Amino acid sequence: MTLTKSIREVINGYKVKEFSPVEIFEEYVKKIKTHDPNLNAFITINEEKGFQQAVRSEKKILAGEDIGILEGIPISFKDSIDTKGILTTSGSPIHKSRIPESNADVVKKLHDEGAINIGKTNMFEFGFGITSKNSYFGDIKNPWNAGVTAGGSSGGSAVSVAADLCMGSIGTDTAGSIRVPSSCCGVVGLKPTYDLINKKGILLSNSLDHIGPIARNVEDLALIMEAITKQPFEKNCIRDIRGMRVGVPKQYFNERLDVHVKNFYKETFRKLEGLGAILIELDIPIVEDPRDVAHVIATSEVGYVHRELIKSSLDQYTAEAQKTFDKSKSFSAHAYMEGLNKRVQMNREITRLFEIVDILVTPTIPAVPPDKDQDEFILDGEMESVEECLIRFTCLFNITGHPALSIPCGLLNESIPIGLQLIANHYREDLLIKTAFSYEQAFLLEFYNKRPRMVIS
Repeated sequence: MTLTKSIREVINGYKVKEFSPVEIFEEYVKKIKTHDPNLNAFITINEEKGFQQAVRSEKKILAGEDIGILEGIPISFKDSIDTKGILTTSGSPIHKSRIPESNADVVKKLHDEGAINIGKTNMFEFGFGITSKNSYFGDIKNPWNAGVTAGGSSGGSAVSVAADLCMGSIGTDTAGSIRVPSSCCGVVGLKPTYDLINKKGILLSNSLDHIGPIARNVEDLALIMEAITKQPFEKNCIRDIRGMRVGVPKQYFNERLDVHVKNFYKETFRKLEGLGAILIELDIPIVEDPRDVAHVIATSEVGYVHRELIKSSLDQYTAEAQKTFDKSKSFSAHAYMEGLNKRVQMNREITRLFEIVDILVTPTIPAVPPDKDQDEFILDGEMESVEECLIRFTCLFNITGHPALSIPCGLLNESIPIGLQLIANHYREDLLIKTAFSYEQAFLLEFYNKRPRMVIS
């Protein structure tokens, strides 16, 4: 049985008894056990409880009962998302034995729609970084090219999807942690509108955290969003963006780009125009670097969230986490409140752009995914750390809360994916899905056909 079927194809296969949830689940578990030792995408395989879920789904289907949107579909969860009775470490040694007593709200919603939790994915400790490094559980490997980063902090989620070790994953995004690894691993990742998805059972930075899906294609992503929100996102998977007003940034998002990213980005506008979109140049109202605002808010809140464990068990955190806590002490209450005020202003200014355009298009990251041990980039003669570079185009939309989606737009040297970021006004995920689906169907089918053959799986 080929496991590269879409979610809709698998659901339809269940209905006509072509295969069963138990068969699909067992094949995915077998594939994880065979290939994940080389990828390190998973911290925990949820084999026993997942099998029980698969059996329940199979009984419902055989009995002709109403089935959920994701009935019998294996989904993985980032290991910072609480799962009842299942190890949940947040990628940290301090939580190496932590087993939550309840499910996060997003887990409950997906279980109610029949999704099977196949396992918990590896991540940068507590989501404190944007690469795929983890000094305790081991680094996550990019399935396209083990020499480059898989991105983070939801790196294990993106890798599990790209390598077809599950049919979708749920990640979190505080500065780009869904979109950056999705870009690096050649999959589709969505950071929805702030608070569209309940954050109960997940917390890093309350003001900037978002929860969202990572999937192999746009229709799969739409179905996962539909299962979580009960909004009919799949109906937006239509091939028609004629008249769509697409914003072309005049500054910031077209500055200090790697030459390969710049070429793919320019080509994307030609392709969108060919699909009938209307290109509109926009002045981007960014007065100061949004990363400065994001760092003040997120780092301050991280120190507060971990305050009790810092007092009692600081030595149990890794050195990387301790550095983050040291930074949190350097921000005053005044700086934090000023950051929140700037967030309101940035939100207002970006929202005004959507009076002129329907969506904004940017590269997901300014550079080609770096070598896994690389520390710095030099772009247009300026040096920038890898961590700062990778979030340069993503973190603004965590501050403003606008929905943003990363989709593949190119493949460098047949082994390094390049991503495109689409942004819409608050609660207009429908426009992102419609645009991404149209682009995907016109230009990404060859990329999708290459992916199973190219990834290290």
